[in-house]
Amino acid sequence: MSQPIRRALVSVFEKTGIVELCRDLARREVQILSSGGTAQLLRENGIPVTSVSDYTGSPELLDGRVKTLHPRIHAGILAVRSNAEHMAQLARAGIEPIDLVVVNLYPFEKTAARADAAEEDVIEMIDVGGPTMVRAAAKNSTHVGVVVDPADYAEVGRAVTESGSLPAELLRRLAAKAFARTSAYDAAVAAYLGAHERGGTAGGAGDPFPARLVLDLTKVADLRYGENPHQRAAFYRDAQGSGPSLAGATKLQGKELSFNNILDLDAAVSLVADLGPGACGIIKHGNPCGVALGAEPALAFRAALECDPVSAFGGVIAFFDPVDGAAAQAIAEAFYEAVVAPRFDERARQALSAKKNLRLLEVGDLSWFSPGGQDLRRVHGGLLVQDWDHVSESVREGRVVTRRAPTDEEWQALRFSWIVARHVKSNAIVYARADRTLGIGAGQMSRVDSARIGMQKARSPLAGAVLASDAFFPFRDGIDVAAEAGIRAVVQPGGSVRDEEVIAAADEHGLAMVFTERRHFRH
Repeated sequence: MSQPIRRALVSVFEKTGIVELCRDLARREVQILSSGGTAQLLRENGIPVTSVSDYTGSPELLDGRVKTLHPRIHAGILAVRSNAEHMAQLARAGIEPIDLVVVNLYPFEKTAARADAAEEDVIEMIDVGGPTMVRAAAKNSTHVGVVVDPADYAEVGRAVTESGSLPAELLRRLAAKAFARTSAYDAAVAAYLGAHERGGTAGGAGDPFPARLVLDLTKVADLRYGENPHQRAAFYRDAQGSGPSLAGATKLQGKELSFNNILDLDAAVSLVADLGPGACGIIKHGNPCGVALGAEPALAFRAALECDPVSAFGGVIAFFDPVDGAAAQAIAEAFYEAVVAPRFDERARQALSAKKNLRLLEVGDLSWFSPGGQDLRRVHGGLLVQDWDHVSESVREGRVVTRRAPTDEEWQALRFSWIVARHVKSNAIVYARADRTLGIGAGQMSRVDSARIGMQKARSPLAGAVLASDAFFPFRDGIDVAAEAGIRAVVQPGGSVRDEEVIAAADEHGLAMVFTERRHFRH
């Protein structure tokens, strides 16, 4: 069954698209109730409108805090049309049913996110009447349509124009979306007030972990499957997120993204964003296969590929800088799953267009990349929440613990390898020069095994290179292994009960060693 639309209440803060929707309603002679700036906008565009205060017989009160909180409004929304007593009560009170509620809420989230917003201004953006109308209409969705998202205006307007009514399936879908919106809105208010209660601001200082965590996520896409074909999967966008991310990327070509593609692409974007201009990273199964810096994207890509071209086959590639034709031609020489970059120029698009299945994603300027919110990990029965592991320490500010200090060239290589090591799964060992990785040992249960695997995978001589370890060396054996390969400098957090033994090993081999005193596990 469908619900005829004869009367609509329209009260929106964001006015985009509202004139077009109300024109559709007016063509069907739907009576439009509105107030404030919305009513004024509709009148200016020649759309007949009845003010809420005229309809209720009550003026706006308290600087507009009280406008729609009135029995003539809420009884008209909440009356069950199939309930004879409800309809009789409306008739005795002279109240007409309201069949459609179009509301978007005060921009609380946007106001609260402003660093310069005064608390009283944020509090004033807590909408009361809007959520009340939305919840009332959504509760009575068998009989009342509710629209909270301008993206739905066209579908609603088309349905009313064609039939004068909204189908039951659409009413139900709109109601679910409405409750999701009020839930997210309340969660944002709770987060803001809770942050102040804990001695900080939302996203600022103080205890960052609320007693009750409510997430606001919007589905971006259904995925073909999860990590394996028998698992269902979908991709959601964090409503509080900002800045460049895969959730907001534009896919230029290629197959639909898979669950694993998204994990690898996210790892790749995070890596090159940490390294900055000139960076290229190739990721496979969550780990870097090769990472490099280059004066041009093609040079960076070929240097990254040289580290481990066998593992790179079928991986994903990320660039910090836009991809040009030369880089695209180099990529086209082998099979890769996806490439992500700030943008692809026309020559790059042409060079890769023949690879129909290769996904190309434009993610925007990565110079202001910064993961928002917190890092969430699902476990059976709960959720782990932590801060993101941002690299904030400078390797040059680390403590030199050996007799020999690094040379300038070694310092540059140590900085590069230390950033890469944060993006390698533990136990992580990275052999590198100042502009490229040479060998990577990842995900081993023993650190010395990671050191050996990194050496085995190296295609270029390691003599004169450096080593980065994401956590301390528990024994000297890892240093002995690296020294045999010709490593000249090491960066690690330190903190082992055998640090003196490890330092002594470095001194015996003539190595320079720097302690950062910060670990970077990645599980």
